[in-house]
Amino acid sequence: MSGLRVIMDDIAAVTSHSPHNWLNLGIGNPAPLPELTAFWQRHVRQALDADFEGLSCSYGPSRGLPVLLDAVVEYFNQRLGWDIDASNVMVGPGSQMLCFIAGALYTGQSTAGERSLVLPALPDYTGYEASSLHKNLVGIPSDVVHSGDHRFRYVLDTAAVEQTQGAGVFLASNPSNPTGRSLTQAELDTIIKVAGAQDALTIVDNAYGEPFPGIAVTHTPPPRENGVLNCFSFSKAGLPGERLGIAIGPAEVVKDMVAFLGNTALHAPRLAQYAVAQALKSGDELGEIVSGTIQPFYTARWELASELFREELPADLRWYLHEGTRGMFSWLHIDEPWFDDLRLYDLMKDRHTFVVPGSYFFAGTTSPEAVEHGRRCVRISLSAREADLRQGIARLGDALRVMAS
Repeated sequence: MSGLRVIMDDIAAVTSHSPHNWLNLGIGNPAPLPELTAFWQRHVRQALDADFEGLSCSYGPSRGLPVLLDAVVEYFNQRLGWDIDASNVMVGPGSQMLCFIAGALYTGQSTAGERSLVLPALPDYTGYEASSLHKNLVGIPSDVVHSGDHRFRYVLDTAAVEQTQGAGVFLASNPSNPTGRSLTQAELDTIIKVAGAQDALTIVDNAYGEPFPGIAVTHTPPPRENGVLNCFSFSKAGLPGERLGIAIGPAEVVKDMVAFLGNTALHAPRLAQYAVAQALKSGDELGEIVSGTIQPFYTARWELASELFREELPADLRWYLHEGTRGMFSWLHIDEPWFDDLRLYDLMKDRHTFVVPGSYFFAGTTSPEAVEHGRRCVRISLSAREADLRQGIARLGDALRVMAS
């Protein structure tokens, strides 16, 4: 029962009877932008008209719909200058499931001994806590750097990453959920080098980054290197309910993952695969929506939230916002001895508002300092309605005043 599931079950339980009376600032769902919705509606209708019977009324190959595999190869080779072919690609029911498949395959007992799942850049996505079938999760906390004016950032603890032994998989979101942090090229190179020295797989989850959806700023493009599996998602690009993700990596790794998927879920939804294939083949329309619709929306939301924190949080509060210019979340560090993320969660529930406790994003660490730091953090979603965001941050300020009194 990961922190992610605890929150989702709690939200479902308390909002089932009166959903309109609650503000959900814990939501991971992207904002339903009209231009993006219209774009996908058009392509789904095309899929329905093209071959509903063949797509939705029959099974297909576990690797993915051939037309989508071809579209992915062409799209990434043209836009990122890669040299992949269909053997490097598979389609799955969401990038989180693809990360889980790789974690299940390459961690645990092996001929080389017990192999662990390593999260090298905490805080990181709370769902990764369950990305292995084994109990050998290792989380490496990042160093905290304060930059003044209520701002801070995380930097990779390079020495701790380099000391890691017995890894099977290194897994990181880039840009990160919850912070929107993008790994630098040097940080990403360190992770890949350390993983390679241990014959471990590096997984980069690009669910928020390039080339789509581009919600957060990416300083480093997805790495096309041996021993690296890149995962991409169409959830934050407007199709969260269709559960469609893409894995691109070494052919032998992808082959293992296809077998796993074939033996469990058979394949990803085929109607959505066809719609995505047509979207990728539609020139640069998807890229134009990313740059012209998605990115401006989250830039404006991030800036609005930053202003609201200054207006609504207590003036004498030592609060710090993770650096950025856009992203799907705001990540706050409340550096006060009386602050506790779970108590804040309860106080916000009393105010009919959901946020996500920061400690859920520090899975696998035993560092007392990191545990304490996580306990003093909170994630705020920026994809809710603007009125909800304004009211929710006002309620946050009220709850903090109660905690401080």
